Amino acid sequence: MEALLEVKDLKKHFAVSNNVPFKKSTQSVKAVDGVNFKVYSGETLGVVGESGCGKSTMARLVNQLIKPTGGVVNFNNENLIEMDSDTLRGTRKKIQMIFQDPYASLDPRIKVGELIEEPLVIHKVGDKESRRKRVEELLEVVGLNKRFADRYPHEFSGGQRQRINIARALTLNPELVICDEPVSALDVSVQAQVINLLKKLQEEFNLTYIFISHDLNVVRYMCDRIAVMYLGKIVEVGNYEEIYSNPQHPYTKALFSAIPKESPFENKERIIVKGTVPSPLNPPSGCSFHERCPVAIDICKTTEPKVVTTDNQHQASCHLVN
Repeated sequence: MEALLEVKDLKKHFAVSNNVPFKKSTQSVKAVDGVNFKVYSGETLGVVGESGCGKSTMARLVNQLIKPTGGVVNFNNENLIEMDSDTLRGTRKKIQMIFQDPYASLDPRIKVGELIEEPLVIHKVGDKESRRKRVEELLEVVGLNKRFADRYPHEFSGGQRQRINIARALTLNPELVICDEPVSALDVSVQAQVINLLKKLQEEFNLTYIFISHDLNVVRYMCDRIAVMYLGKIVEVGNYEEIYSNPQHPYTKALFSAIPKESPFENKERIIVKGTVPSPLNPPSGCSFHERCPVAIDICKTTEPKVVTTDNQHQASCHLVN
């Protein structure tokens, strides 16, 4: 099946100031360092990993909210990185994003109806009457009363604000929606409502999701495939059943062993990873995880592992995977 989105060797290195006048810094933070993955139409790709591993930066690179240092982002067989600003603006209608903080994503001085209508105004879609009708329709689609269009963001709860953000993301009928931890700032009961809403909208509008989250149980419920990130790299990708039942990379095994047991009688081994995450300013040579890996061998310290594909297109970057 042809991929809707294909990312190849995507990198983002942020230059670091050395505080020395008239001397250019040669150091950089390698926030995203050679990421490769595909997303197929109609699926949900989950992205998991520790805080600071580059998940949110990668999401913004895909949407071209920040410019990459290198790599390729092919969307519908067109490289977004090489597009001029006018062409990219037109393509952005098909790629939308839902951010983590529902309140920070909304301008508190503008009414909700205008916030949802704004993408239509920017892209010159329809007249004022048709845009207003579209806004009311979207509010009802996400489970809100159409009369809420005349209210301000501070008049809503966190869950309602996130529904407003979802409505705004759907305004231009996108193909791909990037969800950057869309429920982590919400109460647990509200999280379930928003997650179910996202599932419902995916079926109704044939949406494709990139779903970033720290909650591994939410990822398991939402996603068809899962990509595991560590220190700016994707170390494992696979079907969610394969990842959960048979993780290949030592980091993935440790990460998923932290999921709470479903039963107090369940005999589940907890893998404790020692040490701290290395700095992306000076990542280790060879495998980026070797300093904390409980099964590292000599080659891990010197040689970066290649991607190994096992059954069911399960991929892992580890010297110990056959």
